[in-house]
Parts: sequence; structure tokens; C-alpha cells
Amino acid sequence: MTIEVTTPPDGEVTCASCQAICCRLEVMLITDTGVPDRFIEMDKWGGMSMARLDDGWCAALDRDSMRCMIYENRPFICREYEMGGYECISEREKMGSV
Repeated sequence: MTIEVTTPPDGEVTCASCQAICCRLEVMLITDTGVPDRFIEMDKWGGMSMARLDDGWCAALDRDSMRCMIYENRPFICREYEMGGYECISEREKMGSV
């Protein structure tokens, strides 16, 4: 199976023009980055992940500005998620945002 990744119509993805698709993904906390406890959920096995709201959005996302409220202390996986990269474009396509 071949997965075709296309670029957005304007040719560029920016956080300012995005619908924060990445903030709907599950984020496991593997390293300590200083995420405030109120944004952390622990499963029954002791695994930690970013808390999500009832509608699936990351609890650290400011819904008015669509910006991360803990950007300086965001998890490692969020730091590694490349804006406009393969994973970003792929998730945007799954959500019908491209």
C-alpha cells in the first residue's frame, strides 16, 4: 500500500493557520519536561500521558488562541512533532484538513 502525502493548498503549514490537529493525538509522557500535574493523566499501570478533555482535545490547548499553554514545558513528543512534516500532513489528511 502506498501512502500519498500532499502539501496544503497554500503550500505551507504553520501553527497559526493550523487547526491544531496534533493536539488531538494521544501524547505519552516518557521524559520529565516539567508538565504541570493538572495536565497529566495516569493509567492503571502507572503510565503517564497528557490529559485530554471530554471532546478529545489536549487539556493544555488554549481553545481561544489554539496555542499550547505550556509550550516551554511541552512533552518531548510535542517538541519532536515537526510542523508541516510527514506526521503533521498525514494527520491533517486523516482529519480532512488538507
